Amino acid sequence: MEYKNIIIKKEDRLAIVTINREKALNALNDETVAELQDFFRHSWMDNSFGCVIITGAGKAFVAGADIAELAACDVKKALAKSMLGLYLMQTIENYPKPVIAAVNGFALGGGCELAMACDIRLASEKAKFGQPEVNLGLIPGYGGTQRLARLVGRGKAKQMIFTGDMIDANEAHRIGLVDEVYPVEELMDKAMAMAKTILSRSPIAVTTAKECINSGLDTNLQVGCDLEKTSFGAIYGTEDAMEGMKAFLEKRKAEFKGK
Repeated sequence: MEYKNIIIKKEDRLAIVTINREKALNALNDETVAELQDFFRHSWMDNSFGCVIITGAGKAFVAGADIAELAACDVKKALAKSMLGLYLMQTIENYPKPVIAAVNGFALGGGCELAMACDIRLASEKAKFGQPEVNLGLIPGYGGTQRLARLVGRGKAKQMIFTGDMIDANEAHRIGLVDEVYPVEELMDKAMAMAKTILSRSPIAVTTAKECINSGLDTNLQVGCDLEKTSFGAIYGTEDAMEGMKAFLEKRKAEFKGK
């Protein structure tokens, strides 16, 4: 698939996905959602890279959905639009490789939902977050009512969604929506440094840990711990586990192969 709205750059086992609709503040129209879905689905088993950074061109990460498309929807089309967006967010959330959101500017509506679907959220000091759908007489449709409450708590999520107000990067960090905040000129360097640290670890261990965290949060503590126990035992059958422990005992850097 030829992409019109996203740019994919790969270097040193890292894929950088830039949403490139700068004139529209990178609003998520149906075409952009389809392109993102295509990239993540078709790179699911691509071993040429092991980590993804998502960011936006210009002064926005993603400033929301395409309002012109929303205004043209009827009930049936709106349901289909929500399903496509939810499918994309679930694909990113369950993607076997870590996904880092480098939020460079506005992350509103679908942009905030896209960031929340990522594993780690890093923001520039100029970033703004919000779920302003109530201002249009709507509610979040790409998982915002669910992921926001899980990240920041029920009360704060209700406050943000009911008022539709934006918050800055520091407040997003304070409430747990964002993991780190950096000066805008340092954001991508910091995101790439974190990605490279992750890439130096065992790919199997990182993927397994992601699966355990995601699956465990959807159940109770005992079931989650049982899942971790099973995964902990299974990972001992991998070459990476043997290499990691051997390298530690030999006081050298491990050379993981993802096997």
